[in-house]
Amino acid sequence: MQRGSNRLRVNVQLVDAETGNQLWAERFEKPVGDLFDMQDEIVSRLANALDTQLVAAEARRAERSPHPDATDLCFQGAAWLNMGRAPDNMMQARDFYERALALEPGNVEALVGTARANFAIGANLVSDDGVERLAAAEAALAKALSLAPNHPMAHDVMGLVKIFTNRAAQGIAELTLDWNLARSHASIGIAKFYLGRGGETEAHMVQAPRLSPRDTQAYIWSMFVGLAKFWQGADAEALVWLRRSLEANRNYPAAHFNLAAALALVGELVEARATAQAGLALNPSYTIRRYRTNTPSNHPVYLAGRERIYEGMRMAGVPES
Repeated sequence: MQRGSNRLRVNVQLVDAETGNQLWAERFEKPVGDLFDMQDEIVSRLANALDTQLVAAEARRAERSPHPDATDLCFQGAAWLNMGRAPDNMMQARDFYERALALEPGNVEALVGTARANFAIGANLVSDDGVERLAAAEAALAKALSLAPNHPMAHDVMGLVKIFTNRAAQGIAELTLDWNLARSHASIGIAKFYLGRGGETEAHMVQAPRLSPRDTQAYIWSMFVGLAKFWQGADAEALVWLRRSLEANRNYPAAHFNLAAALALVGELVEARATAQAGLALNPSYTIRRYRTNTPSNHPVYLAGRERIYEGMRMAGVPES
């Protein structure tokens, strides 16, 4: 940045960290009084340039891979996970990552992707083998971290696995290793919720989209703010956040079931039952029994809130078993 008289000049470069090659450069210059306009222009131009350049960079990276088909399979697995947490999406994602591992057993991205898919299957109660899915995720992450100890996504998913297996404090320790990763901030918010500190959850979830405004997991973050509000008895605010989750991605059965429970408890039974049915259309085998037997925390504050959810789900028509 350079300032002369009443003008401000900003020189921006995008450099490939591996080669040192300059990929893109631009200069911005405006009167100091137009500082906010310049800021908006820089952000807009950078976003467009980064989008194009990073796609091209990833394509070149795939070309250099000894197993480019494995890289392509990882991209396809990620695309399925990004669609939402409907069971078929997660199963398809896991299939693509496992095919990548068959081609290249030491592919770190495939190991992390397999873990992400197994974690999503276990955490979202797609079947009765949730404990096994979470254990498989942890094993894949341990191998990935042995190969790439500083892999941020591996640490993030490992943190989540610990959070969802009643080790929230350990999960937070795992997540604090990379403060630049938006999902780590959100995951800490989830951990605080399970530790009975739901009043702290929203601050973490608000920080996450500041770092990643277009993150494909924003709908998950909104749901957990809604749950934290619900646990605190702020039912009206909870409904706002739970609806926001579904507006962002309707392929999220958990948001349907939690919104259905909250609606039922405030007396909106017609909408509650319709919402529960929408959730069951995505995850037909979901039951209150499965939800009850897969508790990620034994904190008394958290467990007390679950009792309200059980009651609301029954009123909304979610099957008992």
